Amino acid sequence: MRIDIWSDIACPWCYLGLTRLEAALARFEHGEAVEVQLHSFQLDPTLPDSYPGTEAEYLAASKGLDTATVEQMFTRVSAAAAPDGLTLGFDTLVVANSRRAHRLLQQAKLSDPSGPTTWKLEVALFQAHFTDGRNIGDPSTLVELAVGVGLDADTAREALDSPELDAQVTADIDAAAQLGIRGVPFFVLAEKYGVSGAQPAEVFDDVLRQVWAELEPVT
Repeated sequence: MRIDIWSDIACPWCYLGLTRLEAALARFEHGEAVEVQLHSFQLDPTLPDSYPGTEAEYLAASKGLDTATVEQMFTRVSAAAAPDGLTLGFDTLVVANSRRAHRLLQQAKLSDPSGPTTWKLEVALFQAHFTDGRNIGDPSTLVELAVGVGLDADTAREALDSPELDAQVTADIDAAAQLGIRGVPFFVLAEKYGVSGAQPAEVFDDVLRQVWAELEPVT
């Protein structure tokens, strides 16, 4: 069974959604037979490489919200993530465009097409961005994270501004548009069934069983 996932490093619900799916796959009796493919998506492709303000200031300005409303949003997602073992540090988060990070993820897919490298890198990027207060637009940070999951440093460095890998990022975003995906995380199981958002763990448990039963009916 194949699962295609569209997500953005700058999306806390994506971090939570992938964490919950990973836990569900670990529980799923056929988890080793599930192929996961990660795809790029950008919630705000217009964000500059660096932003001088805080995450609260950025969201308030970009969404036309007041700071109190944004802080309530942070509280809600942090509370949702805590039971899954995630600590989200919005006060220390460095606002940055995720495009370079997505190019790096595309390189990870090329370097290890059938292995876990891309997933490990995505998790490392999420943790760096939301927990560790690191800049996911900074080349040295990105290369360090890539090396940490087994990628070659020179290959990672070249990937950050590669036009070819950027075209793959665009292709993923275009594919999402063709599927009608407007928000992330978004999960497509067996190229047929869509699941939107960071669903509760039991939803992922149920959908994995249901889709598997349809693909591999008991005879």
